[in-house]
Amino acid sequence: MISVQMHLQPLDWLIVAASLLLCFVPALFFGKRAGRSTAEFFVSGRSVPWWLAGLSMVATTFSSDTPNLVTDIVRRQGVSGNWCWWAFTLTGVATVFFYARLWRRSEVMTDLEFYEIRYSGKAASVVRGFRALYLGLFFNCVIMATVNMAACKIANILFGMPRWQTLLAIGLLNVAFAAHSGLWGVLVIDMIQFFLKMTAVIAAAYFAVKHVGGLDVLVAKLSAPMPTPDGKSVINYLNFLPDFGSGWDLAIAVFIMPIAVQWWATWYPGAEPGGGSFIAQRMLASKSEKDSLGAVLFFNLAHYVLRPWPWILVALCSLIVFPRLSDIQAAFPGLDPALLGHDIAYPAMLKFLPTGFIGLMVGGLIAANSSTILTHLNWGSSYLVHDFYQRFIRRGAGEKHYVLVGRLTTILLFLCSSATVFLMESAKDSFDIILQVGAGTGLLYLLRWFWWRISAWCEVVAMASSFGVSLGFLLLRKFWDIEFGTHHALLITIGITTVCWVAMAYLGPGTDRATLLAFYRKVLPFGPGWRRIRREAGISETEAAATHENFPLALLGWSAGCALIWSSLFTIGSFLYGRYVQSALLLAVAVGTGLVLVRSVNRLWAGKR
Repeated sequence: MISVQMHLQPLDWLIVAASLLLCFVPALFFGKRAGRSTAEFFVSGRSVPWWLAGLSMVATTFSSDTPNLVTDIVRRQGVSGNWCWWAFTLTGVATVFFYARLWRRSEVMTDLEFYEIRYSGKAASVVRGFRALYLGLFFNCVIMATVNMAACKIANILFGMPRWQTLLAIGLLNVAFAAHSGLWGVLVIDMIQFFLKMTAVIAAAYFAVKHVGGLDVLVAKLSAPMPTPDGKSVINYLNFLPDFGSGWDLAIAVFIMPIAVQWWATWYPGAEPGGGSFIAQRMLASKSEKDSLGAVLFFNLAHYVLRPWPWILVALCSLIVFPRLSDIQAAFPGLDPALLGHDIAYPAMLKFLPTGFIGLMVGGLIAANSSTILTHLNWGSSYLVHDFYQRFIRRGAGEKHYVLVGRLTTILLFLCSSATVFLMESAKDSFDIILQVGAGTGLLYLLRWFWWRISAWCEVVAMASSFGVSLGFLLLRKFWDIEFGTHHALLITIGITTVCWVAMAYLGPGTDRATLLAFYRKVLPFGPGWRRIRREAGISETEAAATHENFPLALLGWSAGCALIWSSLFTIGSFLYGRYVQSALLLAVAVGTGLVLVRSVNRLWAGKR
């Protein structure tokens, strides 16, 4: 039987210490710079190069809960279940070609400040203030709690640590650095942590595959359809696409819904339609429009192509080593039963790492947790300070005062998120909750840049209706035992929310013309949705075309980018499966679409500042 605790040798502890010093010491040098102003503390003085902003985006979305989430998905739905987040490629690449430069031109400090340059009246202020609390506090705490819950599961299964000890340890580390160094420190820490984390997860995949006998054995054992651990269905775990013949319900849930609806209709941090949250923060911190576009493009390539397969391999190996949850509980008898779930199979597989690599993985997991928590502490604090406290509570105070409030808010956010940890069960459940609550709002976030008629009241109605419908489903399940499937609930929420906000766009109060004209002149959005405002602004079609906006070229770049990412992702998968002909064909597609992408980006960048 496997011992419940992993015992680190002196070499492991030395590697952990070296990893922490390498990641965090450089950030100490940015404390003085971060304290100069809120612009330095929250957006790094708008001087971040594309590669640093892109690396930070990737590192932030690579958190301690991400391997656990992917493992949960693979164990319950197979490799094809990952389409629930692979579909967000469409969202991410759309941000590259349609939104990144618009965000940078807006020159706001946070994406919530956008509301008061795009909309007018009290409604704009209400939306900004409400979303500062709703996203900066509530949603942010849910996300951080999900990440820290994964850290608690990992620490419990590896070292037998209770939740409070884990939260205390990561809290002292993350809060101190987030409060001290601001966004500059976060960016530098992210850059170092990305390479550390990738090294650690590749090592974990290598030793997991070695433990089960190699890739050939892994593929041979999982090639035939087999029952899922809960025994509810039979699937082929290795398939890139779900079975549309015998598993139609699963195919709808994990592929058709994400590709057809979810990517544009739902709001999820890091994959927001039109860009938002910490992705927008990095775009706004970039030193130019080119850097903003380049950062988001690099992020999407790294996020969807470089990272998934090490996690997937460990998840597949766990099906052989721990085919049922009871096998994990039996192997780790001291495991807290409240933490048992399919997501815990990932840390369970780390038991097979040899000395030295255990220390590397522990250092990598700490880095994975910190890169995400540090970003969310800084991002959430920017909302609460810049968009709520400075805007509505105390105006006109000095920059030093707001930086101090930002540091205190950082501490408050971590305390709130730590309390939320005790309400969570699994990373997948949290993922589904966030998708459900944000359902139906995505289309509005895409179109508000391209259609003048959308107003602040549309956003109010979209948020209220989405939340109201989600609450209705919760009450139906709790008090009347009426439960809808996840994708059915999502479709109903999207339909009701979309009808409500579109009706408000035509029937409700609009944005005043002065605000619309000022926004158009500043941001220069393109497309037919601004034709009336463009005429009123006295800008001809020829002058508008001089901004070098080319919708057909952007559409081509978007299509090529998505094709490149997916073909590259499955080129790697096919190669690992030993399907070399299929891998070669997919590689040819990747090369062809990559050339189209490069040409599109070069033409779009031409003449850009």
